[in-house]
Amino acid sequence: MGSYQLIREKNDARLSRDLEQGDMQVEAELRSITSDAQRDNNDHVELAALTSPNLFTNTLPISGSSPKTSGDGRLVSLDVFRGITVALMIFVEYAGGLYPAVNHSPWNGLSLADFVMPFFLFIVGLSLGLAYKNLRCRLTATRKAIYRALKLFIIGLFLQGGYFHGLKNLTYGVDIENIRWMGILQRIAISFLVAAMCEIWLKGRDNSEVNSGKSLLKKYHKQWAIAIIVTVVYLSLFYGLYVNDWEYQLPTDITKTFSVKCGVRGDTGPACNAVGMIDRKLFGIQHLYTRPIYGRLKECSVNSPDYGPLPLDAPSWCQAPFDPEGVLSSLMAIVTCFIGLHYGHIIVHFKNHKVRIQQWLIPSYCLVLLGVICDYFGMHLNKVLYSFSYMCVTAGAAGFLFTAVYVMVDVLGYRCWTTVLKWMGTNALLIYVLVSCNILPVILQGFYWTQPENNILTLIGVGHTK
Repeated sequence: MGSYQLIREKNDARLSRDLEQGDMQVEAELRSITSDAQRDNNDHVELAALTSPNLFTNTLPISGSSPKTSGDGRLVSLDVFRGITVALMIFVEYAGGLYPAVNHSPWNGLSLADFVMPFFLFIVGLSLGLAYKNLRCRLTATRKAIYRALKLFIIGLFLQGGYFHGLKNLTYGVDIENIRWMGILQRIAISFLVAAMCEIWLKGRDNSEVNSGKSLLKKYHKQWAIAIIVTVVYLSLFYGLYVNDWEYQLPTDITKTFSVKCGVRGDTGPACNAVGMIDRKLFGIQHLYTRPIYGRLKECSVNSPDYGPLPLDAPSWCQAPFDPEGVLSSLMAIVTCFIGLHYGHIIVHFKNHKVRIQQWLIPSYCLVLLGVICDYFGMHLNKVLYSFSYMCVTAGAAGFLFTAVYVMVDVLGYRCWTTVLKWMGTNALLIYVLVSCNILPVILQGFYWTQPENNILTLIGVGHTK
C-alpha cells in the first residue's frame, strides 16, 4: 500500500510538472505570435498620402492628456485631415472649371487648388514618422517601401500616362513614344520612397532622449541634412543652369516648328526656366503634359484666367508641353515630405498636448513667414515650379490646419462632423482613382445602347457628343 501511494505521488508530481511546462510553452508561443504581429504591423507601411497606416495608441499621450482615438487605435485627426484634403481635391477638380479663381494659379501666385498636392505630401511624411517608429528589420522595411513606391508609380503611370483619353472620348490606349512619365502619384511615390529610406536608415539612436525641440532636431540631424542638401541642389540648378533656345512641334501638326528664344539663367517665366529644360532633356518634349497650366495666362488665352483661343500676338511657347510634376520641381516636394516627417516625430516623442501644439505652431509660423518674405523679394510663389517660397507657405499652412484638426478632434473630442471625412481619409486612393482621374465617368460612358453617344453621361449633359 505504501509503494502504491509513493507511485501515485510521483505520477501526480510528474503530471503537475508537465502541465506547468505546457503552460510555459503556450505563453512562449503567444509571446512569439504577438511579437510577429507587431513586427508585421511595423513593416506594413502603406503609402500614407492616399492610404492610412495603423497608428497605435502607444504613440499618443499618457493618461491625463490622452487624445480620443478610434476603436482600431488610429489617430483620428490624421484621417480627418486626409479626408479634408480629399474633399478639397474633389471640390477644386469640379469647381475649378466653373470658378477659375478656385483653379490652379496660371503661373505665379497661390489659389485654393494649389494647397492639395503639398497637403498630401505633408501627410506622407507625418504618417511615416508614426508608422516607422519601432522598426524590427530595416532590410524588410526597405524592401516593402520600394515595392509600395513602385506600385504607386505604376498606378500613376497607368492613370495619367495617357492610357485613358478622358471624357467625350470612348477610345483608350497610349503610344509608348508619347507616354507621360511623370504625374501626381509618381511624385508622391518618389517623395514617399526618399522619406522612407531616410526614416529607416538615418534615424538617431533609439535610446537617445528627446525632451525639447533642440534634442529632437539633434536626434534626426541626418535627415535634416538631407533636406538641406536637396534644397540647395534645387536652388543651384534652378538659378544656375543656362537655358538655351529650343524648338517644339505640336502633335497635331508636325509640319510646323515653333522656336522659343531663351539664352538666360535663373528665369522664372514659363518659357525659359530650368525646370522645363531638365524635363525636355531627360524625357523628351513628347513625354510631357500637353495641356500646360500657363495656357490660361492672358498672353496665351483670350478667356484668361481660363483656357481659350490664342490671342493674335500670342508668344511661341504658349502651346509647348510642360509637366507640372517634373523632376527638378519634385525635389521641393521631397522637402515638404521631410517637414511632415518632423511633425510625425513630434507625436512620437512628446506626450503632452500643449507641448505638441507648441512644437507644431512654431515651425508652421516660421515657414509661412519665410515663404512670404521670399515671395516679397522676388522668389515668387509658384506651384508649377514648386518654388522654395511655395514649399514654405504650403507646408506651413498644412501644419496649421493639422494642428487645428488635432485640437478639435483628438483633444476636444468634437467628432460628430468627422464621420464622412474620416471615411474619405481612409479610402483616399480609391476616391482619387474613381473621381479625380475620371475613371468612374469613363467606365459609365462605356455602357450605351445602339450608339456610343447614347449613354448615361450624355443624358445628364456630360460625356461623349458628336
